[in-house]
Amino acid sequence: MSSPPLWAPWRIDYVKSPKDGECVFCRSQQLERGDPESPLALGHSCFAVLNTFPYSSGHVLIAPKRHAAELEDLDEHELGELMGLARRATRALRSVMAPDAFNIGLNIGTDAGAGIAEHLHLHVVPRWRGDTNFMPVLAGTRVLPQALADTHAALKQAFDDQGAA
Repeated sequence: MSSPPLWAPWRIDYVKSPKDGECVFCRSQQLERGDPESPLALGHSCFAVLNTFPYSSGHVLIAPKRHAAELEDLDEHELGELMGLARRATRALRSVMAPDAFNIGLNIGTDAGAGIAEHLHLHVVPRWRGDTNFMPVLAGTRVLPQALADTHAALKQAFDDQGAA
């Protein structure tokens, strides 16, 4: 039996919205702790942030601090830290939200589905058995069980509890 597809039709609002030209990943690194768009964790060369247009609650994005669009633009240290933060994200999400599974991946380039193609980022999307429901498809409505700021606070604490890894 195959898993249900991950659909997020509400994201089209983000894709079609006007962009102010400022990179959200570069901007998020400068935000104060506690802001829901501020980093959950900062490494030497990469960081983790909560997606503000999530596919599901707890959708974390891992990005290099350096503005780079292509995987081959990253050096070995950045690649290692990107994956290390992805591992920390799965640990934090398991402890805070107890998902049954994860989708983890990169969309490199607009034609591959990257909403922000100019700054590479890795998606860590928690999944729960049966989490695909009729609301996004029929009503164009997301059902997220927790406010973004509350999810950010819980995940930030879980990342902090792990320490740097």
